[in-house]
This record gives sequence, structure tokens and C-alpha cells, in this order.
Amino acid sequence: MLVHLDAAYLDTTAADLGFALGLPEQPALRTLDVRLGGGARLRLRLLGASHQVVLCTPDGELAETVACLPGAESGLPERHTRLLPGGARYDFRAGVRRLAPQRFRAEVARLRLAAADPRVLGGVFPGAADALTVIGAREHDGQVGWWTAHAYPQNGELVETATMVVT
Repeated sequence: MLVHLDAAYLDTTAADLGFALGLPEQPALRTLDVRLGGGARLRLRLLGASHQVVLCTPDGELAETVACLPGAESGLPERHTRLLPGGARYDFRAGVRRLAPQRFRAEVARLRLAAADPRVLGGVFPGAADALTVIGAREHDGQVGWWTAHAYPQNGELVETATMVVT
């Protein structure tokens, strides 16, 4: 689902983004709940400052926040792994690509198409058609996860994250 948001985005470059686990739910511009196998559920949350995903399982909840938050340290780790209650492993990866204008527009077009999937939430921010954040749920062989992309047209940056929870 691709939606047009009514709020300016607060993060303006990849360097503004920070990473946190376990934060309370932040004010969201739009949300999408996705049911997964094994009783798991994802709450995909678009923030003015980027994204938050809440994984809900029978063992509890885990919130991943990638955003520009007041007082929070900025900078994304390339990788973050952690053991969760119940023995699952959380694996987060992030990368930033700086693209030439034509390639950047092609990637944004690809992300807009991806947002047609009912397990994907994408938000376009006002003022720039290529300023968007997209969050998608996925599961494979009993593993659940999500991916995100954050497009910054003012400098051609595309921030991509991928998270898997392996049981």
C-alpha cells in the first residue's frame, strides 16, 4: 500500500538516522499490521522521522526503530545481531547507496511498484515525489523478517535495511 503523507519528513540524510531496539512505539503517520505464520505479527509503522517495526510473537514483542530521534545517537550499524527470549536470533543489516539521478529515479520507481504488495507499506512525503519510505514484511522457511528503504532525493541516497528473526 502506497500512501501520501501529510507531514514533512524529519530525517533528511542517511547520516541523520539512528538505530534502536526496544523503544516504545513512536507516533506513527501510518501503520499496517501483517499476520505471519506461527502466531507472529508485524506492525509496520511509518514515522515522520523514518520507520519502526514491532514484531509480536507468543514470546513477546520487539520494536526496531530506524529514525532521527531527538537525543538519540545517529548512525546505522552495518550489522547488529542479538539473541532474543525463546532462543531466536535477531539479525539486522543496513547499507547506504549514493546513486546518480537516473538510477535513483529507477530505484524509487521499483519501490513504488513493491508497495503494491499487501504486505508492504510505503509513504511518499510532500514536496518531493521521490522522498519515500517503504517497509515490507517477509517470511521464508519459518523465519520472519522485514526490509525497508528510505529515499532521499536531495542527495541521491538510498538507505536499505533487512532484518530476519531466525528460530
